[in-house]
Amino acid sequence: MFLAFLTFLASACCNGEVSHNDAVYENTTTYCHTTDATHLDTYYQPLGGYIGDPMPFYDPIAKHFKIMYLQEFRPNGPTFHPFWCLETQDGANYTMLGELIPTGTVSEMDGALGTGSTIYNETDSTYYTFYTGHSVNRALTRLGEAVMVATSKDFKKWEKDPAFLLTGVGEYDTNDFRDPFVFKGDDGLFHMIVSTMKEGKGVIAEYTSPNLKDWTSAGVFMPMMWDRFYECPDVFKMGDWWYLVYSEKHPLMRRVQYFKGRTLEELKKCTVNDAGIWPDNHEGVLDSRSFYAGKTASDGTERYIWGWCPTRPGKDNTNVGAYPAEPSWAGSLVAHRLIQHPDGSLTLGAVKGIEDKYSVPVDVKMMEIIGDASEANGTYAIANDAYNIAGEGSLLFNRLGSCNKIEFTVITEGDADSFGISMARGSDSDQYYTLIVAPQGDGKRMVNFAQEGEAGIGLINGGEGYLFDTPEDNVYRITMLTDNSVCTLYINGTAAYTARIYGLPNNCWSINSYGGNITINDLKVSGQMPDTFYFLGEGVVFATL
Repeated sequence: MFLAFLTFLASACCNGEVSHNDAVYENTTTYCHTTDATHLDTYYQPLGGYIGDPMPFYDPIAKHFKIMYLQEFRPNGPTFHPFWCLETQDGANYTMLGELIPTGTVSEMDGALGTGSTIYNETDSTYYTFYTGHSVNRALTRLGEAVMVATSKDFKKWEKDPAFLLTGVGEYDTNDFRDPFVFKGDDGLFHMIVSTMKEGKGVIAEYTSPNLKDWTSAGVFMPMMWDRFYECPDVFKMGDWWYLVYSEKHPLMRRVQYFKGRTLEELKKCTVNDAGIWPDNHEGVLDSRSFYAGKTASDGTERYIWGWCPTRPGKDNTNVGAYPAEPSWAGSLVAHRLIQHPDGSLTLGAVKGIEDKYSVPVDVKMMEIIGDASEANGTYAIANDAYNIAGEGSLLFNRLGSCNKIEFTVITEGDADSFGISMARGSDSDQYYTLIVAPQGDGKRMVNFAQEGEAGIGLINGGEGYLFDTPEDNVYRITMLTDNSVCTLYINGTAAYTARIYGLPNNCWSINSYGGNITINDLKVSGQMPDTFYFLGEGVVFATL
């Protein structure tokens, strides 16, 4: 049926094909109702279903990354979330390996699978994947969750070990006992951490093993502060620092965060007695609510983090899952590069493979000047207090393709000036979506998400990013990478923000000023290849499949 649909689509659209560089199309600025591609290639989303809880692993034998993930179907069946897998060399181009570890039956402990991790044991030349067995029939299994294991010699054929079952019975909660992560410590032992509960409080439990087969409880690795629950924990050493990266489940936060310590023991003490020894001045937050379940892997040179960007119910860009709600579960795979600073703090940056992938220059055309703004010899300026709700104080640029790299530098007149980048915008739009780089006082900035325009609601609750330092020279080097509705924004290597913006491809975009004089230099837009669009009717465009 799907092939028949593609055949019909090609037949229906052939007479209306319009090149991305077509002069008539390129000289228009009205909003077009577009749809995402059938699957996303850079911020990967499979042709059928969605990405949940990526579990990256650098394969020391194959010399590339493999990313196990929970395959989400909508709807899922009575058993759900088998482990599917991708492989990549560069975090930008993926090969699908399909299903590697299936679910059990409705009567087995792993009727549904949950997050886990993979490690290679050189001693027996075997890959071990420890995973969460989530019961779909607790009356029969008597347990809600347990840690299970599957092994492989070639990473292709996997065998579950029916004799292995690690549970919280007698020490921890038996319903929340999940997300095992295994790493090798400086002591030469294998360490496993598990997210669970103890006496009503969230904790990360620890187990140790000399051989990945026989495990001994080592007590609580780290208590979780307050009433929080740390999902998808990941422990690694980077340079002279040990880190715990985790996803805060509480709907008030719902973000990826981290702790750091000079030693593993120092790392463990970050939350003792709810101490909150944060690793930086923004509580270790790494991204927005549009990036979740982030876990890392390193090839020995770079360390990357993969998480999922949630879809939006009804493709409503304002439905970000603000407290007390939560974002939709699962979506597209997003990768960032970890940047380690001299004080051990971490931020996220662009993956070089993605930047290199977007290498085809695209002509940048200023389509409309709104308010007191100007352009001269490639330098753009927006004057003081030029912006209002009608969109004054903006530079509107020509349509973007499906996959884009946007680069430019903003120089603000002072540290109180605000500017923004709007997407999914047309000259006739009464609402569009903006990432606003706004001052927060005390020399801090934050990226906020807003629905602007005459019909816009303004700042979107739950769409705020995290605090970062205002640059002393007031210079902001911006890189924005997009794949259909998924986009990532990077500023000076100190701030990152992932967003889901439906309607972004094939529409115009703008740079805005919200007070103060700003100057824009070095503006460049690149893509993968010239996109082709198909007009299906007035104001309706379908991108090339």
